[in-house]
Amino acid sequence: MPRRRPRTSAPPLIGVVTHELRADDAPAWAPRPGRRERDLAPARLSLRLSYTQALQEAGAIAVVLPAHGYVDDTAALLDRVDGLLVSGGPDLDPALYGQEPHPLLGPDVALVADEYEQALLRGAAERDLPLLGICRGLQALNVSRGGTLHQHVPGHLQTHDAFEPAHEVEVERGSLLHWLADSDGLAVNSFHHQAADRIGAGLEVCATAPDGTVEALWDPAASFCLGVQWHAELLTHRAEQATLLSGLVHAACGMAPQLALVA
Repeated sequence: MPRRRPRTSAPPLIGVVTHELRADDAPAWAPRPGRRERDLAPARLSLRLSYTQALQEAGAIAVVLPAHGYVDDTAALLDRVDGLLVSGGPDLDPALYGQEPHPLLGPDVALVADEYEQALLRGAAERDLPLLGICRGLQALNVSRGGTLHQHVPGHLQTHDAFEPAHEVEVERGSLLHWLADSDGLAVNSFHHQAADRIGAGLEVCATAPDGTVEALWDPAASFCLGVQWHAELLTHRAEQATLLSGLVHAACGMAPQLALVA
């Protein structure tokens, strides 16, 4: 299915997919036919706007797409945006990849919202829509391709300022990440306790932590499909990190940055 290209004179519209939803038990709507019990007390959004600000600084218009799961509007949404940024958030429900919950699985797991987000990711792949996954976004991307996750990885949760790196990652030469960052190594922050295990179909590892944890994935066959385990949107004061956001924006404008890999 061909995807829509934006007008060259207009900034691209990037959908920020968020799973940052907080339950609110207070009823908001009255019961009526067709409304499920879940519909009556919808969750509240809790997305930090650093994602939208980073995209705006990179030259895009950002629109928030909550993984609400109330209606199946994923196709209509994907037909209207020029790219996706899949943000961080709570753990994915391990039922998505056929596993039982780990004792240290985090709170706020929501299978209905996960399934909605997975539909967005599958639809984006069908359209070859430019996509950047951040932290949980990498994990969701991997699961959408049939991959699995390590449900608990200790030692990857920093306690200092989010805009300060925690460790280095080794970047795979020849990958989209290597071309964007122009470096064999990157200093990254770290706010996760899950990570990719079995890699999903069509994806390749393009960065690893010193302990071997997968830190970035990409799809070499896509126009732009990259997932990073760190929060690049909080590191855009570093030029090598800002290129991840600007690369997504350029791809959403109809450019193909990975062509430079073989130039």
